[in-house]
Formats: sequence, structure tokens, C-alpha cells
Amino acid sequence: MAQQIDTNKLKQAEASSTLAKNLITQAIEQSAANPALCQEALKQASSEIAQVQTMISQVESALQTQSAE
Repeated sequence: MAQQIDTNKLKQAEASSTLAKNLITQAIEQSAANPALCQEALKQASSEIAQVQTMISQVESALQTQSAE
């Protein structure tokens, strides 16, 4: 049986990683002018990165389960 990848989950991971990248860029741009905004952007980016890691792990686990079958 061919392995199927949950492309929707990977697309969500891609969108979240793009958002994290944009937040990090915002943090860099605001680092001198507005440290509080910089810190908030980094917190949000960290949260997005954690979500990406979870989604990728779920896809990897599904692939490993299919491989074992």
C-alpha cells in the first residue's frame, strides 16, 4: 500500500512557519524602537514554531505507522 502524506497538515505547518518567520522579522525590526513589541513578536513566533513541530511530528508518526503495516 502506498504511503499517504497528510498534505493539509503540512500546508498548515508551512503557513505557521511563514507566520513565525514574519514575526521574527518584525521582532528584529522593532528590537531597538520597541522592546516590548519585539518580545511579544518573539513569544508568538515561538508558539508558531512549537505548533509546526507538533504538526510535522504527527505526519512523521503517521508515515512510520503506515511503514510498519
